[in-house]
Amino acid sequence: MQDAVVTCFGDAYAGIDPELRPATRPEFGHLQSNLPLRLAGPLGLAPREIGTRLIDAVDMGRLGTLDLAGAGFLNLTWSADLLSAVVGDLLTDPHLGVPTPESPQRVVVDYSSPNVAKPMHVGHLRSTVIGDSLARVLAYAGHEVVRQNHLGDWGTQFGMLVEELLGEGLTDPAAVADLDMTELLALYQRAKARFDDDPGFAVAARQRVVALQSGEPTTLALWQALVDASMAEFEVAYSRLGVLLTADDFDGESRYNPQLPGVVDDLRASGLLTESAGAQVVYPDGFTGRDGAPLPLIVRKADGGFGYAATDLATIRHRVDDLAVDRIVYIVDHRQSQHFEMVFAVARAAGWLPDSVEVQHIGFGTVLGPDGRPFKTRSGETVSLAALLDAAEEAAAASYAGPEVVRAVANAAVKYADLSNNLARDYVFDLARMSATTGETGPYLQYAHARVCSILAQAPQQTYAVNDLSHPAEQRLALELTGFAAVVAKVAGTLEPHHLTAYLYGLATALTAFYENCPVLKAEGEVRQTRLALCEATRRVLSEGLRLLGIEAPRRM
Repeated sequence: MQDAVVTCFGDAYAGIDPELRPATRPEFGHLQSNLPLRLAGPLGLAPREIGTRLIDAVDMGRLGTLDLAGAGFLNLTWSADLLSAVVGDLLTDPHLGVPTPESPQRVVVDYSSPNVAKPMHVGHLRSTVIGDSLARVLAYAGHEVVRQNHLGDWGTQFGMLVEELLGEGLTDPAAVADLDMTELLALYQRAKARFDDDPGFAVAARQRVVALQSGEPTTLALWQALVDASMAEFEVAYSRLGVLLTADDFDGESRYNPQLPGVVDDLRASGLLTESAGAQVVYPDGFTGRDGAPLPLIVRKADGGFGYAATDLATIRHRVDDLAVDRIVYIVDHRQSQHFEMVFAVARAAGWLPDSVEVQHIGFGTVLGPDGRPFKTRSGETVSLAALLDAAEEAAAASYAGPEVVRAVANAAVKYADLSNNLARDYVFDLARMSATTGETGPYLQYAHARVCSILAQAPQQTYAVNDLSHPAEQRLALELTGFAAVVAKVAGTLEPHHLTAYLYGLATALTAFYENCPVLKAEGEVRQTRLALCEATRRVLSEGLRLLGIEAPRRM
């Protein structure tokens, strides 16, 4: 259609997007375009005249038919032969039509990022679930993915924690490493209370930070024990969620501590560093405060400590210089957007982030309770990830039996609700709605997969033949199946997983219509073969699509 526009109206319209959309009604074919209406103004021609010229210039061949309707809509209907061929390809291609990119990228995906000695909470849920899905999609799309979990394992709080351990006589690193998250949180709360109320303890805690940074053996050993205890707890959470992060993916802030003085020195040498009230800052171009004054990025604080910016700059240098990446993706709360924009700007200005490396901050909104406010416990505290998953499993257990199925359904409910929204928007955490097997939910997609598996289990066979797709419900299901490769490519490019969730919901809806209108097991001959082939192709796409969302696809529920 793009070629036809050029043929009819010249090179000025080369590359115009026909914007083919799924038809709203069956009589309009499979896809529709309002291209003649959009060209009418620039060309000064009637839309129907434009449509007629385009149809004459498009050679559909055996692909199908292209018709003009209404005020100037183009209706495209694929041929049954073409749809049959696409379904047949899905049955033989293990990669389901997703092509290998000509120039695959090496991509760092930075996500989850919990803090040592603190339980993961609802905010970590979003970062972890979104990051895991995007990492899966990018890898499936043919890119080399490096997962990195930027662990909060360095800073002032560790002086406070170690000082509290020593004050309580907990000096055995092995015993500290055995603490569970409840005990770690209680330790943090005790240390924080003393830090706030006891000036002598606060001074000692700050001195302990110096000891940690200088590598004093006792302090370092207890710090490492705290990290080990926390990592063990995080791995339990990741296993429960079914995400792909492992201990090998932990990339703590502590790694970059030795590099921070060099970051400051190099920024000074490049002429970017400025002193402001004793702090070392950079004023990147284009950033101003509410008063219109230039906005500083604090690299080193007035007390000599390093801010998050210094660590983030050192991290970029490592990823560009040592990991040799082409793309860096950060999945962090949208409230950090300005921070990352400033960090990226400084890294570009310093020459540490070349134009050839793409860097993106994928911000996400807040999880809200049913009252429309940030999701909190009754006492007003942030909801822990463990408590949230407990509640999801309790809701799933009301309808399903067996621990494996209950956990799979609970995770599907939570993950789909998170990923099906535009990431930047807030969403309401409503377990009753999220766990339903009707409507646009994760369990509904799982149920669709289990249903098609049940059909196939009753007619086991090794090969599937696709013959004539004569029923409209067969054609609609086949048409939905043709979209998988395109949606994977779209998510890999835009990093917006809601396109995949919407696609899978559309596929499951088409499967339901097919199931209700086209008997499979009662059919005979070529019709039965074709419908079984459609079932198997749908099973493959649903299973792979759910996997890319990090959702299990049970064969039975």
